[in-house]
Amino acid sequence: MIPFRITRFTAWCIVLFSGIANATDVSHESRPALTVSTVTPALAEWPNQLTANGSIAAWQEAIVGAEIGGLRLTEVLVNVGDRVRKGQELARLQSDTLSAEYEQTRASLKEMEASLAEAIANANRARKIESRGALSAQLTLQYLTGEKTALARVDSLKARLKADQLHLGQTHITAPDDGTISARSATLGAVAQSGEELFRLIRRDRLEWRAELPAADLVLIKRGMAVTITTTGQKKVSGKVRMVAPTLNPQTRTGLVYIDLNHNGDALAGMFAHGEIELSKSSALTLPQSAVMLRDGFSYVLRVGEDNRVIQTKVTVGRRLGDLIEIISGLANNVRVVNSGVGFLTDGDTVRIVQAIPTN
Repeated sequence: MIPFRITRFTAWCIVLFSGIANATDVSHESRPALTVSTVTPALAEWPNQLTANGSIAAWQEAIVGAEIGGLRLTEVLVNVGDRVRKGQELARLQSDTLSAEYEQTRASLKEMEASLAEAIANANRARKIESRGALSAQLTLQYLTGEKTALARVDSLKARLKADQLHLGQTHITAPDDGTISARSATLGAVAQSGEELFRLIRRDRLEWRAELPAADLVLIKRGMAVTITTTGQKKVSGKVRMVAPTLNPQTRTGLVYIDLNHNGDALAGMFAHGEIELSKSSALTLPQSAVMLRDGFSYVLRVGEDNRVIQTKVTVGRRLGDLIEIISGLANNVRVVNSGVGFLTDGDTVRIVQAIPTN
């Protein structure tokens, strides 16, 4: 046998390769794959919502027209988009003819009141001397009848004067309520006809959202439920259910839910909007959506074990609210979960924890 002799060079090589191998094993076992923050699931009260689409419309639109016809528009004082107050003048009709008729009736009334005073005086004298026989019965009756006739004519002229005054006032077209002018067909110089539409007014600037829902969902809606709609400008507007339509559209089999908006925001009549109707509230176990990953059609989270190794855990998710997601099953509420970067980790990886983030 050839005796095995360890030279100084051989011993040095053995020590060198042994150190490299040990350092590689230690580095492989202790080096974290990623530095992460963790989050713990939190319980929150979340609304059970029913989503719907619909159009925004005016709560009520008042039609403003001319009450007297055949007169020319001499002034148009407002335009579309103007906000007006109740009683504010919107337009003015030609009033010269009506003013003249009013003055003529007033003059006739004064003349008739003078005739009435004379008739009353004659009737009073006839009553005093009737018993003396100084006047014939026929003449006495004539005086008394003249008094009643004059009185009736005065009453008739007073009524006519009141009508003339009313017609004269109708030449001033005023707003029936506070609101915003949504349409105008009044044209300066045009001859307005009685009942003709001149303006449309959104009463009190109130808008409503008319949500369309199928019959099965309509039975869940109650008056006073809270509603939040999202306009085309991505602005949130809150409201409450005012009423549910008693009938369905026979073609679409859907019904309307009328929601009063608390404020208009950037909502406009005729705008389409998406909204959520809050049916009730329930507890939800929530996590940030960044903590949940989708793999092979299933949802997973990465729990952090005692040795800082991640454990891939399958969960069932439910509702979403903002950047939070509801965890229905598969996870307890006292575990640590990787908050972000889950797509770069696999089951069993070691991580370095920097700070735990509580959910709100």
